[in-house]
Amino acid sequence: MTHETPLLDTIRTPEDLRALPREKLPQLAEELRAELIDAASITGGHFGAGLGVVELTVALHYVFQTPKDRLIWDVSHQAYPHKILTGRRDRIRTIRQKGGLHGFTNRQESPYDPFGAGHSSTSISAALGMATARDLAGGDNNVIAVIGDGSMSAGLAYEAMNHAGATDTRLIVVLNDNGMSIAPAVGALTNYLSWLVSSRPFLTLRDLAKQIASRFPRQLREAAARADEYARGIVLGGTLFEELGFYYVGPIDGHDLNTLVPILENVRDAKELGPVLVHVVTEKGKGHPFRKDHPEKYHAVAPFDPKTGEMKVSRPNAPTYTEVFARALIAEAERDERIVAITAAMPSGTGLDKFAERFPERMFDVGIAEQHAVTFAAGLAAEGYKPFPAIYSTFLQRGYDQVVHDVALQNLPVRFAIDRAGLVGNDGATHAGSFDITYLTCLPNMVVMAAADEAELMHMVATAAAYEDGPIAFRYPRGPGVGVDLPERGEILPIGRGRILQEGERVAILSLGTRLQEALRAARILREAHGISVTVADARFAKPMDVALIERLAKEHEVLITIEEGAMGGFGAHVLEHLARRDMLAHVKVRPMTLPDRFLPHASMAEQYEEAGLTAPHIVHEALSALGLAETNVVPLTGKR
Repeated sequence: MTHETPLLDTIRTPEDLRALPREKLPQLAEELRAELIDAASITGGHFGAGLGVVELTVALHYVFQTPKDRLIWDVSHQAYPHKILTGRRDRIRTIRQKGGLHGFTNRQESPYDPFGAGHSSTSISAALGMATARDLAGGDNNVIAVIGDGSMSAGLAYEAMNHAGATDTRLIVVLNDNGMSIAPAVGALTNYLSWLVSSRPFLTLRDLAKQIASRFPRQLREAAARADEYARGIVLGGTLFEELGFYYVGPIDGHDLNTLVPILENVRDAKELGPVLVHVVTEKGKGHPFRKDHPEKYHAVAPFDPKTGEMKVSRPNAPTYTEVFARALIAEAERDERIVAITAAMPSGTGLDKFAERFPERMFDVGIAEQHAVTFAAGLAAEGYKPFPAIYSTFLQRGYDQVVHDVALQNLPVRFAIDRAGLVGNDGATHAGSFDITYLTCLPNMVVMAAADEAELMHMVATAAAYEDGPIAFRYPRGPGVGVDLPERGEILPIGRGRILQEGERVAILSLGTRLQEALRAARILREAHGISVTVADARFAKPMDVALIERLAKEHEVLITIEEGAMGGFGAHVLEHLARRDMLAHVKVRPMTLPDRFLPHASMAEQYEEAGLTAPHIVHEALSALGLAETNVVPLTGKR
């Protein structure tokens, strides 16, 4: 540790924080920010959001009696300072590492994490549920949801606010607005007016004050009305929240503890109020060590040098799958002006920022609104365009009803680019793309492809662009490719046709997606160490399956192993069902290999594959076990199913 934190060193829990004199809080915030920068320089992780809420975190734990008062962080990218102040400082440098702290809030990790998160826009719904449970039980604790302005772009947040406003349940929502710098309007006058709005005397005398003001001369009356309107935040959007039934307070400088603390105290003590929204304006990445225009200040970082801001990771030799997807889509869009791209607030994460540079008028960022993204794409497809919504697998789950009802049911040719399909390493279970094979292959009309390498991904982009008969999806993983040569443009694949990479006799390994390299490695081990000849095939399509290939592999081999980086009930289950219907299971031993039937904790990608049981030694184990052979020098299977 390269900094001194004498005040922070005295804080073990929020009770210690609440024992401090108020005038010490700015110093504590300064030390907390320095500690966060130092920890992130070692571990990396979601960095910018936490730096932006240091003062807010201090104020919330100072004012409210956590954990009795429930504090819910939406998404919880910004929860690192919260973890430091709630008894986890000694483990903060293990965050997102195997066996270490979760990168998000987690109910099993701490009583100060009353609700787990990872996806956005869930906090208000959860908080309203907790507040309602409190009222049913006759309790009196506070429930506070902290939600960012980005998360407010999702419909779920407004559904929750609409419900809360209708019930009049006592609930506090803190809107952490870091979408802009602290504007000139958020100054001393605005902070003072926000304090007035939040104060109990002002609340009870508000109507009386309006009546008195109505007797003022016109100029004074108009000035009073403007001040009241300004204090209510109408200038910056308070009206919307008030129409939803919330009492609006703000905007407030989220880095000014001298104002933030008393306003939160006023809101806490106003027991007669129903739902309240406190609008706090913060700067994301405040105090970061990078150059001013460094994009990494805004979200996640790799480990870095805290003095220079230089990242400590080397660039992989192979491009990432995301980069290859963007390159392939641009190549197709240059030849077809009907191709458009859609992202749900992840332009750089999906590579579509590059598409936007080339085709700005054909790129649409709809915000954190996957449901809308899918149906918006369906509307475009209905009018003859070729929409490519690029959405992480874990986030596409949020738009599943729209995939079923608005796309598949109407057989509209929407092209789903499913990024981060499979395991995602230290982002853990909340972001793992485990279920898309299962939840898409069960849908009529849907075509589902999985890229085995980056060249295959280019072929699948070209195939999707050319396919007009209905919805089509292609999945690809996080991280760099395997280093194969890339074509200038992808080739159009025959729908529902796989490929054989090597021929063998006793064992067949049928891979779907990027476990193909491990399948080839396992085949080599089986041949060299055990003298077993192995066929390796790439399914390419989870739906429609290449049934001719599957039946041939089943007829010509003693053992058929399917392997996929997805949950049970996916490709392997479809293979088994097909062979059962063809009465072919009596002639071959089928061993489906999938992700285990549990949520895998965060770890490195290699550690997760080992725990999942999807490495070459595990494939070897399955083959030898099925053949009834001794398993000398074989790594035992760790991925329990």
